[in-house]
Amino acid sequence: MPRLPSLTESFGGGGRAVRVALAAAAGFYPAAYLMDRPVVALYALFTPIAFGVLSPLPGSGPHRAGSVLRAAPAAAALIALGTALAVTTWAAAAGMLLVALVLTFGAACTPRLASVVPGLQLCYILACFPPYAPTTLPERLLGLLLGAAALLLGELLLFPAPRRPSYAERVADALDLAAHTAGLLLRAESVDGGTADRLRAIGRELRFSRQPHGCRPTGAGRTDRALAQAGSAARRLLDQLASLGGLPPAPADTASQALLHGVAAACSDAAGVLRGGRSVRGAEFLEEMTARFLDERAGEPEGRGDPPYALLRRRSTLLTVAASAVTVRTAAGLSTGGDRAVPGLPHEQFWYARLPAVRLWLVRVRGNLTPRSVVFQNAVRTALGLALARLVAGSLDLSHGFWVLLSVLTLARTTAVGTWSAVRSAAAGTLVGAVVAGALIIGAGDATAVYAGLLVPMMVIAFSVGPVGGPAWAQGLFTLVVSTAFAQIAPVTWRLEEARLVDVLTGSGIGLVCGLLAWPAGARTEMRRSVAALLRATAPVVLDTADAVTGRRAEPDADTAERPTSGSLWPALHRLRIAEAAYAQFRTEAALRSDDDGPDWLAALNYGSRVLSGAYWLPPAQGAPGLSPDARRWVETAGQQVAAAALRAAADLPSPGVTLRIAPLSPVLRSAASPGARSLLVDLEVWLQALAGDLATATGAGRPAPRRRDVP
Repeated sequence: MPRLPSLTESFGGGGRAVRVALAAAAGFYPAAYLMDRPVVALYALFTPIAFGVLSPLPGSGPHRAGSVLRAAPAAAALIALGTALAVTTWAAAAGMLLVALVLTFGAACTPRLASVVPGLQLCYILACFPPYAPTTLPERLLGLLLGAAALLLGELLLFPAPRRPSYAERVADALDLAAHTAGLLLRAESVDGGTADRLRAIGRELRFSRQPHGCRPTGAGRTDRALAQAGSAARRLLDQLASLGGLPPAPADTASQALLHGVAAACSDAAGVLRGGRSVRGAEFLEEMTARFLDERAGEPEGRGDPPYALLRRRSTLLTVAASAVTVRTAAGLSTGGDRAVPGLPHEQFWYARLPAVRLWLVRVRGNLTPRSVVFQNAVRTALGLALARLVAGSLDLSHGFWVLLSVLTLARTTAVGTWSAVRSAAAGTLVGAVVAGALIIGAGDATAVYAGLLVPMMVIAFSVGPVGGPAWAQGLFTLVVSTAFAQIAPVTWRLEEARLVDVLTGSGIGLVCGLLAWPAGARTEMRRSVAALLRATAPVVLDTADAVTGRRAEPDADTAERPTSGSLWPALHRLRIAEAAYAQFRTEAALRSDDDGPDWLAALNYGSRVLSGAYWLPPAQGAPGLSPDARRWVETAGQQVAAAALRAAADLPSPGVTLRIAPLSPVLRSAASPGARSLLVDLEVWLQALAGDLATATGAGRPAPRRRDVP
């Protein structure tokens, strides 16, 4: 899970800074000067900051306004809870622990919640501090209402941002390109290098790391799962089309032409469905073309008319393209509320299609309830840090103690090194900001008009300059903002800046301690562990798939339909999801050393995905008919080689250089008794060679080992 945003990352451009500043002023000034309600003014000021600055709301203005509207009831509940638990320090700290744990862990289930979690946490933080005054709850809720309404109107009316295409639209654009490429391959057997590079580049743009936070389909529900699967299958489809277009020319093949036509039609249909249109020719058409292709391939006569090896490899690659096209078309339909039934397709691949939403959420929660999950680690680290900060601030009776928790919330990172870097810069910035704000207070004294005139410009500057200058500038300018605001609520002296500095340093120290004690290496250690576990989990899948080709696959359990996947597939799928979450966080963390010196984690994830894809589609119902002993021996040996290489890579993952050379299939290919068996053997060979290539890339085979100093 992505870490909580820092002040630097949260402060947006000039348009957002003006929106937040005007929204805060629209609620703050009437409450402070017309209503003379300091409590209302405080909450009206911090609500836009919570949901316009700390929370990275994605999307267009109407989308962000909808997020604020949906978050408002939860914010009101948290304010009420914090007001009630402020009765004692221990009660408030226990509440902080529970709130932070639930919100941070729950954000793994839906991107909508993830985008507002910091703002919701700030609502509880504000309310859980003394004085214990339950009678002020109506005023606090009124301030929340004023601030949220002002921010909502600002998002709708002020500086509307250009609309960005949704992830579904990006996948649809990629599928249009896939359909166009399939059309090119219908007219010519190859594509030029520029087209192949474009296919792979468009596929890379579908990675979640290239999408804005909150716009990624990472939720636990059926829609997000299906859309994520559609994106993954589309990426794989584009890469396979590029590989297909680069194969040597083969003799004309009418069956392959018909299948390519089905791929193009399915891609165009899926693109239309993702854009909100109706299906014209669904996945059933491509399934029919695939079945016809397999029948014709299996029914080819023996003898001199046997297809050449080059044609068999081309057909095998084309079958992988068709499998990806069927997957993406089915997933696109599921993501738009289509038929949940997936007859004729691998049950394990679309295990979520028939399960209720509650069951899907439970699967996600249960899957991340492990110390090896970065989602679990982030939730525990954040909850412990905020609860400890609340306990320390209450026990030491720090003035404006909520600044301690705000520092933990904005400065904590997923690694101890990252936290120390942010804390060091923030401390310097806060010190400078406190000195400047102290001089301002001494010079202006009780001249409230001066502070009123400075508040809005200071907010605009802080919320726009902060990201350019870094944590030091962000914290220093934010110190000026809170100083000019508090000076209008109650009489202040320069000691306010002293309290601000002490609170920020206290919160920074607590955040640093938590960073040192709770998984200090962040996703870097977990990346190695999770990929190693993934490689170990995929080894049985490779062996089972090879056994299925030879007809030795064991019968499935009777309760297969009651589990997301069966046999060896479920552990591998679970480990792939854990590794993907670790990789998503790994990409957000500052590099400690050159990535060229370590494994290629993305290639390892691609390996896991390719293992599962082949396991879904390769095994025939009754195995390959009529395999000779030599062919059977080749299948068993090749499968064992890949599985052993995966286990070897898992054991020695930090060390690069796992290479694997699978014996050529061609010497034993003719010994297969039927064309169908020969074709299936080539399918298996293409899959296993691709896995061997992924393993070599993941472990850095062929790359020079990093230079190390000799130890005397």
